[in-house]
Amino acid sequence: MKELSLNILDVAENSVKAGATLTQILLTERGKALTLEIVDEGCGMSEDVVRSVIDPFYTTRTTRKVGMGIPLLKLACEQTDGKLTISSVTQEADPVNHGTHVTATFNMNHIDFTPLGDVSSSVLTLIQGHPDTDFLFRHDRNGHVVELDTRQLREVLEDVPLNSYDVMEW
Repeated sequence: MKELSLNILDVAENSVKAGATLTQILLTERGKALTLEIVDEGCGMSEDVVRSVIDPFYTTRTTRKVGMGIPLLKLACEQTDGKLTISSVTQEADPVNHGTHVTATFNMNHIDFTPLGDVSSSVLTLIQGHPDTDFLFRHDRNGHVVELDTRQLREVLEDVPLNSYDVMEW
């Protein structure tokens, strides 16, 4: 993928498909290090599935036989001397504390660092496409934090759908 924002969109879409009602997208920049975390409380994955998702020929989709999202994110990390880790607990194993946590680390000074891209548009696309799902986006850049939490928006907007034109335009 040409920018990390597309990886974010892909992995967050997987969270929604896994039944997550809240997906957290957390970016932390410290000096030359970038950490991307996507955390959900969806149905989770078994240990076998966690090991399989890094294989481009593994997918749960029926429309095609490849799943490139996680393998491409892993490649983007590793080509900057970073790494990708995935931890997950299935709903069957723990009915209360289940879900998936994807962590990708990057060296932003590396010549092969993939640009972050238009993360705002990716988050907007997620909200527009899944107005009943909550998203927490937080970008911490050396202690300067920007955050958007759809749960807070719902409190203020009351019965106004998050994907209404006026909200999306704002």
